[in-house]
Amino acid sequence: MSGLHDNLLANLKFLAAEADSEIKLLRRCLARPDAGATRPLLARRGYAANLRTRIQADTLAYVGAESGDENARRRAEAIGILGNQLERITEKCRDGARAIERIGDDTALKLKRLRSPLKQLREGARELVPALEQHSSERALAIGQRVTRIERRCARRHGAYLGAIRNSRHARDIARALFIVEALRQMGDALRRGSEAVMSSNLGQPVSFDRYRSLRGLNGGNIDRGGFNLESLACTRSGGRVSGLGKRRKGGQFEAVYKEGQRGKLREEREGVESWHELYPGLAPKILAYRKRGESAALLIEHLPGMTFQEVLLGADEPLRASALNALDRTLRSVWKATRAKQGVSAGFMRQLQRRLPEVYRIHPEFRSGATRIGALRIPALEADIRRARERERNLRAPFSVYIHGDFNVDNIIFDPREDRIRFIDLHRSRHMDYVQDVSVFMVSIYRLQILDNTRRRRLLQAALDCHGTAADFARRQKDEAFELRLALGLARSLCTSTRFILDKSVARRMLLRARYLLRLVGAQPLGVERGFRLPLRELFVE
Repeated sequence: MSGLHDNLLANLKFLAAEADSEIKLLRRCLARPDAGATRPLLARRGYAANLRTRIQADTLAYVGAESGDENARRRAEAIGILGNQLERITEKCRDGARAIERIGDDTALKLKRLRSPLKQLREGARELVPALEQHSSERALAIGQRVTRIERRCARRHGAYLGAIRNSRHARDIARALFIVEALRQMGDALRRGSEAVMSSNLGQPVSFDRYRSLRGLNGGNIDRGGFNLESLACTRSGGRVSGLGKRRKGGQFEAVYKEGQRGKLREEREGVESWHELYPGLAPKILAYRKRGESAALLIEHLPGMTFQEVLLGADEPLRASALNALDRTLRSVWKATRAKQGVSAGFMRQLQRRLPEVYRIHPEFRSGATRIGALRIPALEADIRRARERERNLRAPFSVYIHGDFNVDNIIFDPREDRIRFIDLHRSRHMDYVQDVSVFMVSIYRLQILDNTRRRRLLQAALDCHGTAADFARRQKDEAFELRLALGLARSLCTSTRFILDKSVARRMLLRARYLLRLVGAQPLGVERGFRLPLRELFVE
């Protein structure tokens, strides 16, 4: 195995040397742009491609082999990426040379000015292999700074050429010079990707320069080799990433959770966490650091010990599961009582459903259908059911509001068995709202768990019923007579919108049919009899 790794590194060094030679030749072509100068560069086409092919084959062999050395495996993957990017640089060198050959008169083009970004490129490319060998993210970051200078100089020449192309006798030559600038820019991009591969190898997961800077800034600079380990935990639908951050020691626990993504989303999460600290201290994790950069942001949050509620429901024994459900019951009652506000509120479940329907149709276009008939029975279209239920919802405001989680899925609830307590995470949607919003999301997130075993499925059903029992008892004590009717709308909304995450057509259809049943049930319910409405929960949640 070590021999294979040595071959990988040796071929990478040969490829880096070839890239250095070709960049040097392109700089020489820019100093004396004629066919004679470009010929030596164009003649070198096959060597770099052969080296990249060898690296690619050896990388696949190394990564595919059984090996317990995770660091070595990551290094091999990084070598494969570096090989691709170095070969890409050589290809763009030859593209630039071909464009030079076709230029008639370079007097007005000042091609020599393009030698400056090439110098930065050459010096950066020389640093790639040493940065990898020394596990140095700092050297990789310095390469990235060179790329920024390359991009700035290319942008200046690009602007100058675009300005000169109007009313110029040399428009064709200027266009070819623009092609050279674009080739240089792409070489810089290849250099950036190679240096990011070095940092990714050091940290154990894909990382960009912006992400590395955010991590280093949030963590006081102690992020490189011998410092901390970064492990991917999740990738969000909005493009964000969630990682665990902890010291590199065998069996070490995460010390913090690192999040990066859209600035607005992370600002909302920070504000949500801070609101929970004010309204109900101890339930939300602590914010350790926050940093914004342009439209992106990064957040470092306390890592909470324990298990997600999903892990409890699927893997815990009966005593532990019962303890978790009791803790959740106590927590919900306490939070709702402590944060109750007199102001009535409407969750607008049907408005939420209508807003997400286009996403549902993108995954399940067959759900978009008109009215149908079964014999004499007329079945309205889905959207007609939603409109009718929305009309009914106008008279179903909750008589009070509480502070809700806002995304109360089973994987956003943490149970710590040592302290027998519940904690909340992912709080960017927290606000004062109808508590039925959280209850319905929680129940449907249980239903969505694809567990077919009868015993475990019954446990899941019971957990959903227990949550309903907690909420129904709270509703009785608060004289909330329309609780069940609003819950029907909340469940319909969550069942229908959740199908956009379900590719199994049979499962998605069962969820849609349950949602439509609830919509028609609510739509047919006359005004003034909310108190007597009861949901057929066991029929809804049984498979």
